[in-house]
Amino acid sequence: MGKGRLEAFSDGVLAIIITIMVLELKVPHGENIDALASLMPVFFSYVLSFVYVGIYWNNHHHMLHTAQSVTGPILWANLHLLFWLSLFPFATGWMGENHFAAVPSAIYGAVLFMAAVAYWILQQTIVASQGDKSLLRSALGSDWKGKSSPVVYAVAMVTAFWSPTLAQSLYVLVALVWLIPDSRIENALASSPSRPGEGGLSG
Repeated sequence: MGKGRLEAFSDGVLAIIITIMVLELKVPHGENIDALASLMPVFFSYVLSFVYVGIYWNNHHHMLHTAQSVTGPILWANLHLLFWLSLFPFATGWMGENHFAAVPSAIYGAVLFMAAVAYWILQQTIVASQGDKSLLRSALGSDWKGKSSPVVYAVAMVTAFWSPTLAQSLYVLVALVWLIPDSRIENALASSPSRPGEGGLSG
C-alpha cells in the first residue's frame, strides 16, 4: 500500500472524528443568549479538541512525507494512533457535559497522553524503517515539544483532581505551543538531495 492510500485513510478517520465531535453541540432549547450559556463548556471542549485534531492532521501529513515506504509496522503504528484519536469525541463530550469536572478532565488528559505516545511510536517506527540515515530523525533533532508534551499531560491528569481549571490551562498551553509553525520537516525535505519516493508496502 502506498503512502497516498495510508494518508487518505487517516484523513478520512480524522474527518469523521471532527464530525462526531461537532454533533455533540446540541441545539439549545431557547431563542436568547442565555440559552447558549449552558453550551459554553461543550463548545470550549469542542474547540480545544478541534485544534488538537488539526495539529495531529498537520504533523501527520508532514511526517508521512519523509517515509520512503509504508511497512507493516508503520500500518499498525498508524492504526494505534488513530485508535486513541478516535476516543477524542467521547472524552471531549464527557468533559464538556460535566463542566470540566475532575474525573472527565483527567480522562481527557489520559487520551491526550496516549495519543502523544502513539504518535511517538509511529514516528519512531518510520525512523526505524529509514535506517541510519533517517531523514525524519535528522529533521526532528532534540524534539523537545514531542518529548515534553506527554509530561505536561501527565501532570495535568494529576492536577485535574486538585484544580480542573489548571489542568485545562495546561491542555491549552500544549496546544498553543504546537500551533507555532514548525518547519523542521519541511526544511529537511528541502535540503535533501531527493525527496522520498512513494514506496509501497514492505515488510
